[in-house]
Amino acid sequence: MKQRRYTKQRKMVYDAVQSRHDHPSADSIYLDVRRQDDKISRGTVYRNLKLLSESGDVAQVELPDADRFDSRTDRHYHLVCVRCGKVCDAPIDYCSEYDQKAEEESGFLITRHQTVFEGLCPECRKKDTEG
Repeated sequence: MKQRRYTKQRKMVYDAVQSRHDHPSADSIYLDVRRQDDKISRGTVYRNLKLLSESGDVAQVELPDADRFDSRTDRHYHLVCVRCGKVCDAPIDYCSEYDQKAEEESGFLITRHQTVFEGLCPECRKKDTEG
């Protein structure tokens, strides 16, 4: 694969992802980077997020509403609130046995799996009991 330059714009996008731990959307990253450089385009930010996720520098979390980006690149699971949209890391270990089992049963060469747990976050659950 062709080596890509690490441009100033890519560094800004990377730093914006690294500075957040709330799994921001591409649009949120664009708004963060735009505060630093009002000339950067949405396309430039989206293109660099794609390159950064393809290279493994950031993780892309595919969700129904919009993809999110994660500074953590290790294998781990996510939780998403179906009411407010909050995304966070699940406090359980990645289960590589699932990869092995899927490979044995399917014949696929499994490199990883992604799991997203959906439910209500503690804040939304609290609102339900208060209201």
